[in-house]
Amino acid sequence: MKVILKADIKGVGKKNEVINASDGYARNFLFPKNLAVEANAENMSKLQAQKDSTQFKKDTEKEEAKKVAEKLTKIMVKVEVKAGENGKIFGGVSAKDISENLEKQHGIKIDKKKIDLKETIKTLGIHHVDVKLYEGVTGKIKVDVRG
Repeated sequence: MKVILKADIKGVGKKNEVINASDGYARNFLFPKNLAVEANAENMSKLQAQKDSTQFKKDTEKEEAKKVAEKLTKIMVKVEVKAGENGKIFGGVSAKDISENLEKQHGIKIDKKKIDLKETIKTLGIHHVDVKLYEGVTGKIKVDVRG
């Protein structure tokens, strides 16, 4: 019997996957626990509509991420810090500092976790930082660290 899973089941399949299950397993376990529905024409069309909707949403989010990445290439974020005579910074500039300054100066809100900073910036000058906006979409931002 073909069934559509409504939840991830270990060893059986993932959510929204169509699988072949034995009649007894489907009727006595999957259906009573509301873990699956029968793969009839109505349920298959609902599943397809849901997949189409999800794909459209992903495509829209990716387009938005590409637009933001395009904006980021033209932006320079200025970060004011205290520095010593030799250009060394007291502390460092973290992803959180970059995120906060980006929002204050340009109105673009990006989560600090998406800013790909290997370690804090500890020198003055202009630094190029990657920003992971979406799966497969990465933007670059210039950070001007001033003393």
